[in-house]
Amino acid sequence: MTDVKFRRKSEPTSEPVAQSSADAPDDPAAPGDSAGPRTDGPFDESQVQDDSVLRVDLGSLLITPSEGRELRLQVDEPSGTVQAVMLAGPDGALELQAFAAPRNGDLWGTVRPQILDDIVGRGGSAEEREGRFGTELVAQMPVRKPDGEVALQPTRIVGINGQRWMLRASFLGRPAVQPEEAGEWEDALAQVVVRRGTGAMPVGEPLPATLPEQARRVK
Repeated sequence: MTDVKFRRKSEPTSEPVAQSSADAPDDPAAPGDSAGPRTDGPFDESQVQDDSVLRVDLGSLLITPSEGRELRLQVDEPSGTVQAVMLAGPDGALELQAFAAPRNGDLWGTVRPQILDDIVGRGGSAEEREGRFGTELVAQMPVRKPDGEVALQPTRIVGINGQRWMLRASFLGRPAVQPEEAGEWEDALAQVVVRRGTGAMPVGEPLPATLPEQARRVK
């Protein structure tokens, strides 16, 4: 596994979503999706085509660099596949992954109970709360430490339904344990843009992320 970091030139130097019961491939996009575009972010690519905001193109995700946060990618070297996308700062991190979703419906509402049951089944705990982006999970996630022991990591998991996509975001560190103080982290999430594409995909299939040209490999 190789870590890749990206910094904007002007600046100084998770687990998959559970499959929905609706496993049939989704249809290509068509005008008039009943869900409609989000107006408060995260955004669909169709909403930002005419703006001039600098974004890092990761294929399915377009990320706006923000001061004090570094974009980190975990890449599987043999395949070149991007396996994790994360914004990291001194006080926490935000992990992102987008999934194909049905044209109509609430994929986050479908998979959220499954994620909660999975966390509890692996020895963690989770409960729902209402946040800026709707219902989210506040969890103690079981994670394996380098020495092999299992510890509990505070995590806030947010799911956002978009235009035939769902964005799953996991807050780690301070934004997970102090959600009332996480406004700047939530602003960073609101600036994320999702590129769904028009091809048919099974509901719940991860949208592929790709390595940006500007990235540099870090051993």
